[in-house]
Amino acid sequence: MGDHMKKNNITLRIIVYTILIAYSLLTLLPFGWSVLTSFKTTAEIAGGGTIFPETWSLGGYKTIFESQYPTWVLNSVIVSLVVTILNLIFNTMAGYAFARIQFKGRTLVYSAMLMLIMVPTQVTMIPSYIVISDLGLVNTHMSLVLTTMINIAYIFMMRQFFINFPRDVEEAAAVDGLSKIGTFFRIVIPNALPAIATQAIFVFMAIWNEFMKPLLFITSPDKYMLTQGLNALSKQFMNATAWDVIMAGAIFSIIPIFIIYIILNKYFIQSNDKTTGVK
Repeated sequence: MGDHMKKNNITLRIIVYTILIAYSLLTLLPFGWSVLTSFKTTAEIAGGGTIFPETWSLGGYKTIFESQYPTWVLNSVIVSLVVTILNLIFNTMAGYAFARIQFKGRTLVYSAMLMLIMVPTQVTMIPSYIVISDLGLVNTHMSLVLTTMINIAYIFMMRQFFINFPRDVEEAAAVDGLSKIGTFFRIVIPNALPAIATQAIFVFMAIWNEFMKPLLFITSPDKYMLTQGLNALSKQFMNATAWDVIMAGAIFSIIPIFIIYIILNKYFIQSNDKTTGVK
């Protein structure tokens, strides 16, 4: 009986690993094709050929760096970092307030905020544009910052984290003479780093990959975000079948996300993880 169960477990494990490996290959195949294509020449791509480049070329990368691509990267880095920092500040403080501070209308305000999550982004685009236009911020990066510096979903996530945070730790800090603000910054925040890091990664990725809002608010090529720039680049070279240029730009755009993930990886947790990690 024991041998039979052991064989069944081995068989099940083989099936599971086979499915996972096949899915991984299926997922990585387009990325691998993009990387290899970025090192091909335009003539080779147009003529078909093998998966691997017959002649390795850096022409695509040279072309993008001779364009406004570095400017677009810099714009995206600055805006993404500013938006991420503001989100970390406002979402974390709001989540803590909803979890710990008693004030009149708290439940009503929180319920109203959760209802806003159900409103599609497309519905608010025109009203957002009208507000930004009235403020005179069209074609400025500030328009992107103001419309993305708070995220209700991450307020909810941080609230759930703080609800599960032990009150005993905060009470002990209060006994030691710390104010609520001191307790928040010196006790709560250091123990909330995993949740904050999770939030930082997802917020940065969201604004880095955002396309619709930059398309709506930004019109000058020198102020383009990277997503806009890549779109303009693809249209510019579309008739010439310059996929080496397009793929080179797309591949290089992934690097900042990898850097952010590597930096915050040790703090990273799943967004629905309710562990507090109190030290």
